[in-house]
Amino acid sequence: MKINFTQLTFIALFVTLFAQGKIYAADGGQLFKSRCNTCHMVDKNSTGPKLQGAKQKWMDAGEGDLIYDWIMNSSALISSGKSARAKEVSGFSPTVMPPQTVSKEEIAAILTYVDTPPVVQAIVADTTATAALETNLKPNYVENLSIFNWMIFLLVILILIIIVLAGSIMTFLKSDYFKTKMAELGNQSKILLIIITTGSLFISNQSYALNFMQPGEAEKGMPWLLVENTDLYALLAVNVILLIVVLYLRHLFYQLVAMVKPKKEVQETPVVAVAFKKVNAILTDAVPIEEEHKILLHHEYDGIRELDNNLPPWWVWGFVGTIVFAFIYLINYHVLGTSDLQEKAYQKEMVLADKEIAAYRDKMAMNVDETNATLMTDPTDLAAGKTAFGVNCVTCHKANGSGDVGPNLTDKNWIYGYGIKDIFTTVKLGRPNGMPAHDALLNPIQIQQVSSYVLTLKEVANGKPAQGEIIEK
Repeated sequence: MKINFTQLTFIALFVTLFAQGKIYAADGGQLFKSRCNTCHMVDKNSTGPKLQGAKQKWMDAGEGDLIYDWIMNSSALISSGKSARAKEVSGFSPTVMPPQTVSKEEIAAILTYVDTPPVVQAIVADTTATAALETNLKPNYVENLSIFNWMIFLLVILILIIIVLAGSIMTFLKSDYFKTKMAELGNQSKILLIIITTGSLFISNQSYALNFMQPGEAEKGMPWLLVENTDLYALLAVNVILLIVVLYLRHLFYQLVAMVKPKKEVQETPVVAVAFKKVNAILTDAVPIEEEHKILLHHEYDGIRELDNNLPPWWVWGFVGTIVFAFIYLINYHVLGTSDLQEKAYQKEMVLADKEIAAYRDKMAMNVDETNATLMTDPTDLAAGKTAFGVNCVTCHKANGSGDVGPNLTDKNWIYGYGIKDIFTTVKLGRPNGMPAHDALLNPIQIQQVSSYVLTLKEVANGKPAQGEIIEK
C-alpha cells in the first residue's frame, strides 16, 4: 500500500491533535484543583454541588451552552432570567458562587476532567502482611545498580559501533567509484536510498526517570542511584534495539560492497551470504523461483495468478507461542493465583507506600494528627500558617477570615469546636456541611501551622453573621 505526502500529513495532524487532547485533559485536572477544589468535589456534594454529571444535567434541561455563563458569572445569569436551571442550582447554597475568571476552553477542560476523573481506590492496610510484602516487592537496588552499569557500558559500545558503521557507509556512498556504479545501476540506486533512509528511522532518543538520591535521603547501605526493575527492562529493550540496528547496518554495508564488486568476485558467494540465504529459507519456507510453477493456483485475475506459499514458520511459531503464553498466563494469574493481578498488586504497593509515608513522617517529625496536635506560637510557624491560609482558605473565608462561603473565623462562635485539636480535625478531614478535607494538600505540620494561625485572627467588624452554638470561653 502506497502512502502519499497528504496521507502522512493527515496522520501527523491526527497524532498531534490526539496528543493535544491528552494535554488538554491534564490541564482540566490542574484547573479543577486550583479553581474549584476548595468548594466542590467531583463525586459528592460539598460547599457546592458535585460537578460530575453537571454538564449533562444542563444539556438535559436544554441549556448546555448556558453552563459556561453560569460558571463565569452566576449572579448575572440569574438576574437575566433566561435560565431556569440557574435558578434551580442557586437554591443549593445560600451563598452565591463568586464570578470566575476562566475562558470557555478552560471550563470545557474542567468539565471533561470531572466526568472522567482518575480512579483512586481506598486501601485498607493489612498490617500483619505488610512486612512480608515489603520484602517481596522492594527491589534489590544494589544489585540493580550493578546490572545497570553493565547495561550502560554495553549501550555505549553499541552506539560507538553504530557510529563507526554509519560513518563507513557514508564514506562509501560519497566515493566517486560508488557514484559511478550507482549511475550504472539506475533505478536500483533509488531503492537503496529508500532502504538507507528507512534504516535511519530505527534510531530514536529515549529518556528514563531514574531516582537520584538527594543528600540526607538515602538510607544506610543504599546506593546513590535507585534503579527500579522497570528501568532495567527499558534499558534492556534499548540495547536490543541498538543491537538490531548494528546488525542491520552491517548487513547494509555488505550489500553496498556486493553491489560494486566486479561480477567475477560476486560469483564467488561469501560463506556469510550462503549462511544468510539458508537462514532466510528456513525462516520463510519460500519455494525457489524455479519451482514456483508447482504451487500456482488455477484461478486467474487479469492475467495474475496466485502462489500457494506456506505461512512463514517464524510467524506460525510466534502464533503458537502466543497461545502457549496465554495458557500459562491463565493458569498463573486466574487458576493458581501464583502472581497478582493488577488490582491486587496495586493494593500491595499502596500498603507499602502508606507504610513508607508513615515512616517518613515519623523520621521528619511529621507524626502529628488530631489526637496530639498542639498550638504553635513561634512566629516562623505562624507565618507559614498564614501563607498556607492564603493559598487554600481565602476563597471561602476571605483573607482576613471574616467569612464568605465558609463561616466567620474571627468571632467567638464555633461550629465544631475551638480547640487546636478540633480545628486540626476540621482542616484535615473536612466537615459534612461543605468544608473539604485538606490532608491531600497539606502535610501534618502545615495543617498544625494553619490551625494555629486561625486562632490568632482578630475579630473583624461587619463580618459574616455568627454560626454555631459553641461559644469560646
